[in-house]
Amino acid sequence: MSTPGLPVRCRMVSIVVLRGAGEATQMLLARRAGSYLHGVWSYVAGHVEAGETGWQAALRELREETALVPESFWATSFCEQFYLASADAVELVPAFVARVAEDALPRLNGEHSTFRWERLDAAAGLVPFGSQRELLAHVRREFVEREPAPFLRIAHP
Repeated sequence: MSTPGLPVRCRMVSIVVLRGAGEATQMLLARRAGSYLHGVWSYVAGHVEAGETGWQAALRELREETALVPESFWATSFCEQFYLASADAVELVPAFVARVAEDALPRLNGEHSTFRWERLDAAAGLVPFGSQRELLAHVRREFVEREPAPFLRIAHP
């Protein structure tokens, strides 16, 4: 006999890549090239592999999808959450912030066709989902308008 209710899964991570400071802060958007969400502008995201922590998966996905190396790397204390009808499950997606050099340029892999740097307000108008816009509002409040709490910083090799 199964227990009633929906499964809650946490199998993915999101990474908001920022450059610049204050009102001049820009975030990286990449246009999806694969069959899933084809043509949609988004930030870096991907699946956690066996044996990885969430932050390790985030750094790996950042490297694989953009070849960027962050100057600083942060947990956001924010998880996107949404219902995935195809799995009949609630997905939780922890989010991270990677700050890169002002002149950083990504080298995209085949998952994306192009990129652009946008201010957070403009980026929020380009992403398709409410949970993404909520994440960007959180990032603005906690990583642009103020210094993030130091205990959220993740030391990485």
